[in-house]
Amino acid sequence: MPVYEYRGVNKAGREVKGVVDSDNPKSLKDDLKKQGVFVSSFAEASSGGTGGGQGAGGDGGFLTRLTGRVKTAELAEMTRLVATLLKANISIVDSLAAVARQSDNPRLSRVLNEVRRAVTEGKSLAGAMGEHPWVFPDLYINMVRAGESSGTLDQVFLRLADFTESQARLRSRIMGAMTYPVIMLFLGTGVVSLLMAFVVPKLTVMFSEMGGKLPAITRGLIAVSEFVQNWWHVSLGCLVLAAWLFARYRKTDTGRKHLDRLLLRLPLFGGLMRLVGVARFSRTLGTLLHSGVPIITALEIVKHVIGNSVLSDAVEAARLSVKEGEALGPPLLRSGQFPAMVVHMITVGEQSGQLEEMLDNVAGAYEMQVDGKINVLTALLEPLMIVGMGVVVALIVFAILTPMLQMNELLKG
Repeated sequence: MPVYEYRGVNKAGREVKGVVDSDNPKSLKDDLKKQGVFVSSFAEASSGGTGGGQGAGGDGGFLTRLTGRVKTAELAEMTRLVATLLKANISIVDSLAAVARQSDNPRLSRVLNEVRRAVTEGKSLAGAMGEHPWVFPDLYINMVRAGESSGTLDQVFLRLADFTESQARLRSRIMGAMTYPVIMLFLGTGVVSLLMAFVVPKLTVMFSEMGGKLPAITRGLIAVSEFVQNWWHVSLGCLVLAAWLFARYRKTDTGRKHLDRLLLRLPLFGGLMRLVGVARFSRTLGTLLHSGVPIITALEIVKHVIGNSVLSDAVEAARLSVKEGEALGPPLLRSGQFPAMVVHMITVGEQSGQLEEMLDNVAGAYEMQVDGKINVLTALLEPLMIVGMGVVVALIVFAILTPMLQMNELLKG
């Protein structure tokens, strides 16, 4: 059954849009008309073409593919809704249909309808989701597969909802902590650039007419200003080239490992990145094991989502050791990348048969530490950025005022 993206007007005169499946364009219009929606344009989502000559909707599918994004928060909300419906004994097909109709993201609605259609045709839910890897990551698909095999799909979706929501919160906390310093940096750079490009040159002319020897700080300010005016395009080109070379180097295995190792060694930020990696490792592994995913498969997934190649290599080494019959704790300890307390708790969990619960405890503890670190860094960065900008502006003002004061002294004399 084709999936259509549509736009229309409801009885209240408001524009509405959505994604639904229907046998043909006529059925689409009839079904929506019964719901009080009058279709103005539509397009078949699977092909992106227009239907019934509705040229206005011809780009809908293509533009949705081009610009649509499924955020972690949106995926978490969708997962929570599906889990709630499954808990109420509503079938997975009806649950997906209900969530697809409710979603505000056309791309997610289309994907859910395609997954529902594939399940209706006899495909497994995990297999249907696997056809959309840009929406459902490996972790998600493997947990769903384990839930289908064990008959605990509702519990798996609840765990997935908790997991995706915690990841969305963690990402939001980190991005929120970095937003203010980045904004301050750009504003400060912009203000200083404007001073150098427009204010200082006019003062330079005045200083030249004054004659005499200018203070060293003023000569330095003028030199910087002249460089900004005459060589800004070269500087911009060098910055773009450096950014491109950095991105290329970051994509290589050697470059990624070197930079990730350097990141873990940075003061303040290095400790935070390690805490984030350990928390993500513990939460992801615990969630997968809770859902019945074998530990070898779980470690394979975890190494791809941990976010740091140095820690990923340590997890891969541990996976190989576990595959050969060794416990998980010792290879993690040998790597030197995981705190001794974490390794000890994992070892205790393995010995007591409560590894999943212990990993959840580790994740909870380290996520609290991440929150604390972020609060500390935020509290430190804000005054440091303000002080830094104040020092730069003060130096510029001092460099401008010093020769003026000297000129006043000469005039008085």
